[in-house]
Amino acid sequence: MNSRVERKKNKIKPYLLTVCITMVGIGGISLFLLLHKKDNSSQVQQTADTFIRILENKEYGKLGDVLEKQSYQSAGYTLKDVINKYDHIFNGINIHDIHATQIRLKKLNNDEQELSYQLSFTTPLGRLNNLHYHTKLIRTDSQYTVQWKPSLIFPSMEGKDKVAFHQWNAERGEITDHLGNGLAVNADFKEAGIVPKDLSQGNEKEKRIQTISRQFNIPVKEIKQKLNQGWVKDDLFVPLTIMEANNAEIVPGISYQNTKLRFYPLKEAAANLFGYIGKVTKDDLDKHTDLKEGDMIGKTGLERAFDQELRGKDGGEIIIVDESGERKQEIQKIEKRDGKDIKLTIDAYIQMEAYKYLKDKPGATVVMNPKEGGLYAVVSSPSYDPNKMVQGISEQEYKKYANDKNKPFISKFSLGYAPGSTFKAITASIGLDAHVTYPDKVRTINGLRWKKDESWGGYSVTRVSNVQNVDMRKALIYSDNIYFAQEALEMGEKTFRNGLNKFIFGEDLDLPIAMNPAQISNHQSFNTEILLADTAYGQGELLISPIQQAAMYTMFQNEGKIVYPRLLDMKGERKTKSVITNATANEMKKILKEVVSDPNGTAHLLNNPQHRLAAKTGTAELKMQQGQQGDENSFLLAFDI
Repeated sequence: MNSRVERKKNKIKPYLLTVCITMVGIGGISLFLLLHKKDNSSQVQQTADTFIRILENKEYGKLGDVLEKQSYQSAGYTLKDVINKYDHIFNGINIHDIHATQIRLKKLNNDEQELSYQLSFTTPLGRLNNLHYHTKLIRTDSQYTVQWKPSLIFPSMEGKDKVAFHQWNAERGEITDHLGNGLAVNADFKEAGIVPKDLSQGNEKEKRIQTISRQFNIPVKEIKQKLNQGWVKDDLFVPLTIMEANNAEIVPGISYQNTKLRFYPLKEAAANLFGYIGKVTKDDLDKHTDLKEGDMIGKTGLERAFDQELRGKDGGEIIIVDESGERKQEIQKIEKRDGKDIKLTIDAYIQMEAYKYLKDKPGATVVMNPKEGGLYAVVSSPSYDPNKMVQGISEQEYKKYANDKNKPFISKFSLGYAPGSTFKAITASIGLDAHVTYPDKVRTINGLRWKKDESWGGYSVTRVSNVQNVDMRKALIYSDNIYFAQEALEMGEKTFRNGLNKFIFGEDLDLPIAMNPAQISNHQSFNTEILLADTAYGQGELLISPIQQAAMYTMFQNEGKIVYPRLLDMKGERKTKSVITNATANEMKKILKEVVSDPNGTAHLLNNPQHRLAAKTGTAELKMQQGQQGDENSFLLAFDI
């Protein structure tokens, strides 16, 4: 009995053992297949992710990690060829901000999966969106790699196709005067440079460099620095300087190339008005996404104010060409849009003459059409040559400008100054309209100094001419400070300031010129009678630019209306503002004519029987306190009647 059991046991054990082994075998195969499937899926995803990351980050040196070797070799490429092709196209054309979307994997069989995706990126011509790509991921040696083909660069590429980028630079718009004369134009120039192999060798080379240095006023050290730049090769052109085409002379070792640059025919006479253009800086690129490296933009003056209109927009095309350069397909194309030409009210002849007569002395001249508001000349002196800024200014030349105590880079026509006695015509006009001042009203004034009372302490108003009985006519002819101080005190601050508020104080004029609004005083109230009195004869805290002064004086020729100044030569209604009555304007015009015609008038030097001029002079002394000697600003406002 026991032996059967044993046998049974013996029989059962192998049976159970066999079953156990069988079960383990089946479970192991299932687990192996599950793990293998998971591993394959992970490998495929990793390869796809790596490839996409390489494309987005332009890490083309890593392509060898993911590309199938046979795929690019069968297309006639080495790995280096593929890397270089991506680099030359995407970095050479400056394609950036690459972003992949719609990334999908689809299993084709056990060894192949399809990868599809879309790429969007920015080229110099703008954003290119949703280009469709597809390829295969192939398993070789237990690893998935990307089957490469030229269409993975651009979808339509094949074989040894290339990508060509043609850029069409927009022509910058030109600025002209009202007669069409060029003020800021595009002109042909010559760029002088050296092709190193043309310098010869040894002593002859040194002699030629010395000659070039003398001829073009460039230090030998600077020439050699340019020749020793890392990119220089024997047969490459090394630029030295730019000059007007008719100044190009034959010099041994020098070659010339044609180039087009901005040119300012009026040179110093209009530099502070027009400014100049220059290459964009990093700050420019950070602030303006529409700019790219190498662009030229307006740096100062009207070139800067009208930069958007003048610059236009570059165009170009990116195309696929075959191995021989024949056009196959257009990838992207943007037509260029040349900049707009801008016509100004400026008159080139008047601008030149106005600058010439300043004779490099510090000052400004503004010539304005008092009826229409057009500015014929806007001049600041001394000045600088804006052509040097465009063609390349030497450090020595720039320092000379920068260190000039008379500030050639400052636009004096837009700075605020105390207007001095020219302001008396405005005070008189306000007094007439307020019925405080009138032509025959006489004030008895003794001596050259006056103060209201002892509350003024040691301060007093001074004048130049000791005229005892002064009416408004004499006060303007002799330019009597005391008369107008007394008139303002009689008017009182409220009446006087209300009259001033009718003018353009505090207003931003519609001009493409950086300029602070005209100012009556630092605060909304004069606070002291002394400041009220000083303001009446053009001092105190008044700040008015030459352009603003010219605009205010247009009221005398326009029945009491100020005509706003303008620079753009455009048809349309002039902008005006009534500030005094017609009767007051006519009365003032008559008296300002006498300031010229009367032998005692401060503007009598302008008297000429052939011309009927009205004028007022003004001098404002700049000093810290009364009794000190200070610098003076002198003004002359004149108009024909």
